[in-house]
Amino acid sequence: MFFPLHDGVTLKFLRRAWITQALIAANIIVFIAERAGLLGDTARLDLALGLIPAVLFDHAALARGLAIIPAPLTLLTGMFLHGGFTHLAGNMAFLWVFGDNVEDAMGPARFLLFYTLSGVAGSLLYAFMDPLSEAPLIGASGAIAGVIAAYLLLYPGAKIFGLALQFIPLRVSAFWCLGLWFLFQIYSALTIHATEVGYWAHVGGFLAGAALTPWLKRREAPILRSRAPKVFPVN
Repeated sequence: MFFPLHDGVTLKFLRRAWITQALIAANIIVFIAERAGLLGDTARLDLALGLIPAVLFDHAALARGLAIIPAPLTLLTGMFLHGGFTHLAGNMAFLWVFGDNVEDAMGPARFLLFYTLSGVAGSLLYAFMDPLSEAPLIGASGAIAGVIAAYLLLYPGAKIFGLALQFIPLRVSAFWCLGLWFLFQIYSALTIHATEVGYWAHVGGFLAGAALTPWLKRREAPILRSRAPKVFPVN
């Protein structure tokens, strides 16, 4: 639908969004190591570290040699695995454009907690909606959906520049861009059943992000400001 490239919103409280950059680096490093064969067979790795609802709820068990960590930990490890370059690039683009401003509004420690809780919530909703599924859920999409929700609440008037339908340059407000994105996730989760995309993880991460943002943001960061933020110099 829409591939974000830039938002033009500068940081107000931080010099640099270290946690956002560290998360992007971690995802890229894991992907490169996985594709280079340094972490073993990719399919086995996805089964061992991805979230499998049936395993999480004890409806099924992994084959011998795959159960290398407790099933609840896969709620975290699955967030750092991706199914291909397009999957990784899409997630990291959203995190790059929106994550730094959300981190700025929360502070590094609270942003890391926020990112983690959003990802876990997204994975849990996905698992609850299909508890007998034995397909592994991988990717940072749930956590990034939480970031999208926070950005929508904090910067609804910000102008987002990106590519619509992969090649049409477009500049649109965050309210419309991210709001329509969320509506599409709900529609897809309710209507598309045979798919490799974890739409329920996106919905769960978004709802968790929306609920957590008022509690984890800085007091100075207003919710639902009507205009794009002013540009503040960083001391």
